[in-house]
Amino acid sequence: MTPQATIWPLDPHTEGKHKVLRRYLEAWFAILGSKSGRIAFFDGFAGPGQYKGGEEGSPLIALRVLQEHRAKLKAEVHFWFIEKDPARAAHLKSLVEARKPSLPPRCHVTVVRGAFDATMNKVFDTIDARGTKLAPAFVMVDPFGVSGTPMSVISRILRGNKGEVYVSFMYRDINRFRAALQFEEHLTSLFGTDEWRNGIPLKGAARKDFFYGLYEGQLRKGGAQHVLHYDLYEGNRLVYAIFFATRHWKGADRMKEAIWKVARFGDFAFHGTRSTQLTLGFETIDYSPLRKALQDRFKGKGWVTIEQVMEFVGSDQTDFHTGQLKTPVLVPMEDEGLIEVDPNTRKKKRRYPNGTRLRLL
Repeated sequence: MTPQATIWPLDPHTEGKHKVLRRYLEAWFAILGSKSGRIAFFDGFAGPGQYKGGEEGSPLIALRVLQEHRAKLKAEVHFWFIEKDPARAAHLKSLVEARKPSLPPRCHVTVVRGAFDATMNKVFDTIDARGTKLAPAFVMVDPFGVSGTPMSVISRILRGNKGEVYVSFMYRDINRFRAALQFEEHLTSLFGTDEWRNGIPLKGAARKDFFYGLYEGQLRKGGAQHVLHYDLYEGNRLVYAIFFATRHWKGADRMKEAIWKVARFGDFAFHGTRSTQLTLGFETIDYSPLRKALQDRFKGKGWVTIEQVMEFVGSDQTDFHTGQLKTPVLVPMEDEGLIEVDPNTRKKKRRYPNGTRLRLL
């Protein structure tokens, strides 16, 4: 439900999105900020910048992460905080102005009072008119409800070589309004097609899987090469889903690492979707789904390089990230005789440096 006040209390489940955002931006700023000449962060539904208890909203979280990485920063960084509500935009602007003196000199912050879709289209129209391309960009799309986030805009972001989107997908709202005539236009815009109507007759999990699959498919049609999907549950109740879309497997790998680092908080936990009932945040991790994924992908395929294996694990084909590959998975598989390693490609056993060749038996 959309809050009516300018500032409202922080919902417990919002904490999860913010934890993931912070973790990912720590890596994103460090990597792209040291390699690119210019990068951009867009917060499409920025809000007032803080909550009633004084907690920081996503715009201030992003600025704080940048401040903490300023020593490594070489790029010019542009922040675009988009907020439709005038009072919230004004409050956010006051917070940003207070923060500006402590920001790096090559940091530019713009608070835009407007709608996400109209603002992004204006940005892209300007870029197209100049014949230029969007700088590497991370776009956070965290709306209330199902309107204002058209697939046409998401696709324009993903067409860029290094455009990434982090979307809160409010399935409960979609499910609630799926048969309401006044929401037909919003749902068609959200999915970029009216095929969502085919999900109306379905029941329970089948309907949810249909809508999720359709949204993922539309992200891929829009230009994403890797699409991650994680569900946040409160106990057994689905709260929302996160979709992350990128053109590069390393972006997917970093996002998965960020999500895995978010411990269970209260009654909330993220669930992976590539492995049945994979719940993230437990101290003891079950790596059997990853072992099975490796066997399904590489068993009987002959020699492969460690780089090929890492790209597979880091991609959207698994719920795991590359930091979970070597010691937790490859070492025990080698000890059990499930992996053969070419001794000419490494100096020490149970180590897998770049160039290592292995095959699954």
